[in-house]
Amino acid sequence: MSGPTAQDEVARICRDLIRMDTSNYGDDSGPGERVAAEYVAGLLSDVGLAPELFEAAPGRANVVVRLAGADPTRPALVVHGHTDVVPARAEDWAVPPFAGEERDGVLWGRGAVDMKDMDAMVLAVVRQMAREGRRPARDLIVAMFADEEAGGVQGARWAVDHRPELFEGATEAISEVGGYSVEIGGRRAYLLQTAEKGLVWLRLVAEGTAGHGSQVNRDNAVTHLAQAVARIGGHPWPRVLTPTVRRLLEGVADLTGLPFDAPDEPDGSRDAPGDARDEALDAQVDALVAALGPAARFVGATVQHTANPTRLDAGYLSNVVPTRAEAVVDGRFLPGREAEFDATLRALAGTDVRIEDVHRDIAAAAPIDGPLVDAMTAALAAEDPGAVVLPYLLAAGTDNKSLARLGIAGYGFAPLRLPADFDFTAMFHGVDERVPLDALGFGCRVLDRLFATC
Repeated sequence: MSGPTAQDEVARICRDLIRMDTSNYGDDSGPGERVAAEYVAGLLSDVGLAPELFEAAPGRANVVVRLAGADPTRPALVVHGHTDVVPARAEDWAVPPFAGEERDGVLWGRGAVDMKDMDAMVLAVVRQMAREGRRPARDLIVAMFADEEAGGVQGARWAVDHRPELFEGATEAISEVGGYSVEIGGRRAYLLQTAEKGLVWLRLVAEGTAGHGSQVNRDNAVTHLAQAVARIGGHPWPRVLTPTVRRLLEGVADLTGLPFDAPDEPDGSRDAPGDARDEALDAQVDALVAALGPAARFVGATVQHTANPTRLDAGYLSNVVPTRAEAVVDGRFLPGREAEFDATLRALAGTDVRIEDVHRDIAAAAPIDGPLVDAMTAALAAEDPGAVVLPYLLAAGTDNKSLARLGIAGYGFAPLRLPADFDFTAMFHGVDERVPLDALGFGCRVLDRLFATC
């Protein structure tokens, strides 16, 4: 059975997916992912595979298919993507965000990097393997989930809770936000995501005494809330170097010649803030992070917890002191330090503000070394000899968190060889999202090698 290669198809598949508006507004008001899921299922069925399409709710569709591996005794590998995207305001873009336009070898549109590019690469490679009758090295479970941009509740989380048998025998997974190239010290390096910070969206609630705005009010809910928000937003979280971050910074130091004199603390702990050794190490860390160029935006948030106030809601009239005021905080905590993070936030909020979870998900860390990491590294090296592969911790999160609940270790590996001046990290949830077409072809070649050998 012959036909086009993955490199022949990948741009068309990515363009088709971008043209499907699957915006996720986080409240079920969007169009849903059904149209993209049906398209994905059709691509897989066309080459003789038997995908299963199922919905967690009307329109919130997921697709899963299993490819038999050459060695059925080995644990399966999950390769997953998501078909939803964050919303885009057309008036902010240089091109219509759902037009899938190609300009000068670059494909533009919402989802071009998050993550319809990876979806397209996986689908193109799997289609070629199926047409040619080639088996992956081990069972390959390909999943395209809904709802990742709102925490995966109706996507990966739902599938894990209600259809765990689909992932029977799987021990590892790969997905987005890793495997892309950066220039470090004049040399190309690929950042392989081996860990993710935990996520918690928190509601801060302050209650006080209602009254006329012209009167003295010592129990003002808005004041209580504002003070708590200011303390949380301005808190100087201490630096903590997790094993993944430490390995990354060591690699950057090797490539650049910059100093890195971090003490060997297994749990990543540091001296008390203000210690002279701490200040010197902070300066070294800052220099090493800056050497990552555009990727510094991602990596800089992985050396500490973060807690950013994102929403405020209080009152209904200018001259009325309300009884209640609320805020939302986006918190991201380092692996192994969730309890510490929670305790600090409770102390910062104070006694006049109550904290409620809106959404919470785990931090995750996969082994930095091992056969799968070796296979990913070898696949990259075969297509880009001389390149370096370094692990990193993702400040955000992926659907790997949901699969981790089944004991599946997750990695970020959507391989893209990018121009040195391409600000890849700015594309995520940004305006004018785009991906070079030759990077898609590169990714197909790397994934084809990986599936055949891992």
